[in-house]
Amino acid sequence: MKIKAGVAQVGSVPFDANASVAKAEGWIAKAGAEGCQIVVFPEAFISGYPKGADFEVSIGVRTARGREEFRRYLDGAITVPGPETERLGAAAAAAKVYLVIGVMERELGTQYCTALYFGPDGALLGKHRKLMPTAGERLAWGFGDGSTLPAFDTPIGKIGAVICWENYMPMLRMAMYSKGVTLYCAPTADDRESWLPSMRHIALEGRCFVLTTCQVIKRGNFPADYLCTVSDDPDTILMHGGAAIIDPLGKVLAGPVFDEETLLTAELDLDEVDRGKFDFDVAGHYARPDIFTLNVNEAPQQAVSVKKS
Repeated sequence: MKIKAGVAQVGSVPFDANASVAKAEGWIAKAGAEGCQIVVFPEAFISGYPKGADFEVSIGVRTARGREEFRRYLDGAITVPGPETERLGAAAAAAKVYLVIGVMERELGTQYCTALYFGPDGALLGKHRKLMPTAGERLAWGFGDGSTLPAFDTPIGKIGAVICWENYMPMLRMAMYSKGVTLYCAPTADDRESWLPSMRHIALEGRCFVLTTCQVIKRGNFPADYLCTVSDDPDTILMHGGAAIIDPLGKVLAGPVFDEETLLTAELDLDEVDRGKFDFDVAGHYARPDIFTLNVNEAPQQAVSVKKS
């Protein structure tokens, strides 16, 4: 079976959920018009990855200006489900595509870096919250738990998503491989040249197709008063992209592309997954459960549990 897949290498409209969704709608429609059956968007596309933000935090110190910067960022996060997910679902349905898209999700006063899944009927299939924010991301993001580690059986393969440096967590990768993921989606904010070799390794390790994409965005796309430690030159590129599509034997089918917004597409022969597993199935015949085992806790972790008599 062959399908067409796309990765949208595009930048968000930082802190503006409405405008970011509108931009996503246009690129989803483009993917559908080009015959894609699945399209993946970058990490934190709605409503922005705050590259260069430090919220004026140092040990034991917070500032009024930093708190206001965080408030603005939190204000751009969305609730799931909510009006923005309804629009994204409608766009996926109109384009007849499976959609995987990075969003900043708000619950109470905390925001989570989340990947949302939509079906070609527009249904919100589920979500994955990033388990481990990296370095300074922990200033602004909460931690996901094991209750959002889904993989979805679909007519075009089993779809799962692992976000950015979660892909460097071997046990998380193993958990996803054990679910039989064939379309391994990796929305990211990592635009370095080292990212592609990592994605090729994962394709080989999991014998899966890897669909990865990152934003391309300039300092000038952020508000003029944005507290950016990288540069205040509006022409400075803060995120360079590097999107790619890779097959189960590590062959790069599309990309990487840098410094331009684009939709990369590739035809995927899904039979390559089984061909690849002939000599390596990391969670199957190549595993050694007599020596190594992995325990995964997928129970929701709630701060407050209420029992009503």
